Amino acid sequence: MSNINKNKDIEKYISVIDDKWKASYEKLLDVINENMPSGFELNFQYGMPTYVVPLSIFPEGYLGQKDEPLPFVSLASQKNYISLYHMGLVGNRALLTWFEDEYAKEVPTKLNMGKSCIRFSNPKNIPFELIGELMKKISLKDYVNNYERYRDKK
Repeated sequence: MSNINKNKDIEKYISVIDDKWKASYEKLLDVINENMPSGFELNFQYGMPTYVVPLSIFPEGYLGQKDEPLPFVSLASQKNYISLYHMGLVGNRALLTWFEDEYAKEVPTKLNMGKSCIRFSNPKNIPFELIGELMKKISLKDYVNNYERYRDKK
């Protein structure tokens, strides 16, 4: 996908986000972008903006699909919340524990999280600075190594 098409897809995605979520979504995307470690590339994958490991760096592709870049962080706007998918948390117990502990210190509500999906159901309770810190916690190289270890255990 060319950068022009990718950027148009992302702009179109953002343009239809409900007004309740739009400002928070855009701010969260900016925070992620500003704090993303080098080497990751913003793409439009799985119907949402997604930072990926470029195929030029990891040609094996996600789940062995050579045309599918390895996703790292995706950001989606749902009807009732914003979803942040951080694949670096999967199989990385130390990073997950750090995030859970810091979240509990900073946010008055309980963490709503699945395996890699962090859901923000109140725009006022999004810990933007914490998300920025989370982005800096894992390099592209470390992420690929963790992905390979986790994949090989399966």
